[in-house]
Amino acid sequence: MSSYNKKKNAPAPLYEALLQYKARGDVSFHVPGHKNGTSYRGKDLGGELAQVMSIDVTEITGTDDLHHPEGVIREAQRLAAEAFGAEETFFLVGGSTAGNLALILSVCTAPGDVLLVQRNVHKSVIHGLMLAHAHAVFLAPQHDAASGLATIPSERTVREALRRYPGAKGVLLTHPNYYGMGAALAPLAALCHASGVPLLVDEAHGAHYGLHPALPESALRAGADGVVQSTHKMLTALTMGAMLHVQGGLLDRGLLRQRLAMVQSSSPSYPIMASLDVSRSLIQTHGPAFFAEGLSAAGRLRRGVQSFARLGVLEPGARGEIAAYATQDPFKVVVYDKAGLVSGYELQEKLEASGCVPEMCDDRHVVLALGPGTSEVDADRVLKALEQIDAEVGDGLNRRDEGPVLGPREESLFSTWNILSNRKEDGVPDDAISAPVAFDLRPLLPDETEAIPLEESAGRRAAEMIIPYPPGIPLVYPGEEITAGTTAKLLGLREAKAKCQGAADPGLRTIRVMKNRTAQDRKQGKF
Repeated sequence: MSSYNKKKNAPAPLYEALLQYKARGDVSFHVPGHKNGTSYRGKDLGGELAQVMSIDVTEITGTDDLHHPEGVIREAQRLAAEAFGAEETFFLVGGSTAGNLALILSVCTAPGDVLLVQRNVHKSVIHGLMLAHAHAVFLAPQHDAASGLATIPSERTVREALRRYPGAKGVLLTHPNYYGMGAALAPLAALCHASGVPLLVDEAHGAHYGLHPALPESALRAGADGVVQSTHKMLTALTMGAMLHVQGGLLDRGLLRQRLAMVQSSSPSYPIMASLDVSRSLIQTHGPAFFAEGLSAAGRLRRGVQSFARLGVLEPGARGEIAAYATQDPFKVVVYDKAGLVSGYELQEKLEASGCVPEMCDDRHVVLALGPGTSEVDADRVLKALEQIDAEVGDGLNRRDEGPVLGPREESLFSTWNILSNRKEDGVPDDAISAPVAFDLRPLLPDETEAIPLEESAGRRAAEMIIPYPPGIPLVYPGEEITAGTTAKLLGLREAKAKCQGAADPGLRTIRVMKNRTAQDRKQGKF
C-alpha cells in the first residue's frame, strides 16, 4: 500500500508562491542578476532559460528561507513529510549527495568515530567519511549468484558487525541498488535499534517506493531513521532535487539542520525546491494512478524482452532462503546478453544509435530507467531497437532454453558494484567485515606515492580512488590494499574503455599507489 493519503488538488505552497510573485510583475532590485529573465529579452540566446528564470528568486518577503523556514518552504516540507511517511522532511538542492554528507556529519561528530558502511556505496558517502574524519568498517554486500550483482549486507553480517563494534555510531546502507534490486530492511532496522544506533539509508533510486502497491516497501516504512531520496531520479523533480526524511529519536535533528546549512548553498535554487513541491503534490493529487501508465509500459517492455532468443532481462523476486535480493523496482528494466558475449557497453552503444538512451551500463548489463512519464509508445520504441539487436546477435544461441553460456561469477567482470568476499557455508565470511579504515582530508604528498603499471598493482596500497562512472561506486579507496581480483577487474574495465573518475591516469595504464610504509605506520592508520 502507498504511504501517503490521496488528496484532491493537493496544494503546492512554495510553487504557488512563486507563481504569485511572477504574476505581480514586481521590479527586481535584488539578486539574481538576470532580473527574472528580463536580461535575456530580445537576445538570440537563452530564451528557454528565461522561462525558468521568471520564478528563479531569492529569499525575499513571501518566499521564505530554506535554512530557517517559517512560511511556504516550511509548509511544503511538512506536506512532503506527510506524503512520504516521515516525521520531518528536509528539501535538498544538492542531490542525495548533500543528504548523505549531512547524515554522516550528524552521527560522526568526533574524529575516529566508527560507522558501519556497506562496501558498495556511492562516492558521496566516502566524501562524508573524509569530512567527518571517521573510521569506516566496511560490510560486504550479498551477491546474486545468477547475475553477479551486489545488494546489501546480510542480516547475519550486520548483527556480527554490531557485536564487534558496540561503539559504532550507526549503519549506513544503499537500497535499492542501481539495478533496482533490494532485500528486507526491516530486520536490519530492528538490529540497529536493539543496539541503540540509527539505520541510515541512501535510497537515492527509491524515492517512488511505497507509493503504489506494485512498488517495493520504502525504507521509512521498514523502520530506517534517516533516508535520503533523489526525487529527481525516479520521480519528477528537477535535477539536483532531493529530500532527506527522518523519524524516531536516534538522530539529533538540531545538529542535522546545522549540518545541512553547512553542505548546502546559502542561495538555494527556488525552481529546484518548487519542483520538489510539485512532485509531491502530483503524487498526492493522483494517487497510485500517477504511476499506472509507466508501470504498464515497463511491463510491456519486460514481456517483450522475455520473448527474445538472445537477450535476457533481470527478473524480480527471491532466489531461495539466502537470496541476495527479494525485490526489484519494476521501473528498472535490466537487459543483458544471455550468451555473455555482447557487453553492456556494446548494448548501450547500439541502443543510443537507435535513439534510445539508457541510464547506465556495466560490462554485462544495460539499465533502462522508466518512470511515471514513460509511455507505451516509448516502450515500443526501445523494444523495437532491442528486437533488432537480438536478431543481430542471435546466432550465439539456437534455442531459448540453452541458458547462459557464462561460467562462474569469477570468470566475468560483472558489475562495478561488486567486491568479492570469501564465502562460508555457515556464519559470516572471513572478510565480510573489514577492520576500521581511517578517512580524513589530509592530501597525500608527492613523495608518498608512485605510479606503477596496473598489472603490477596487486598487493600494493592504493593512493587514489578509482570510481567507474556510472554508477559512481568506488572500486578502490586510498589506503586500501589492492587484491589480485581487484587488479583483474580494473584491467577488464580498461579493456572495455570504461569511464573512471578519480584516476590520475584515466586510461588505467598506471595506478598511483603508496610507497612502501612501515608496519607501525599502517597500525596507526598512516597509509
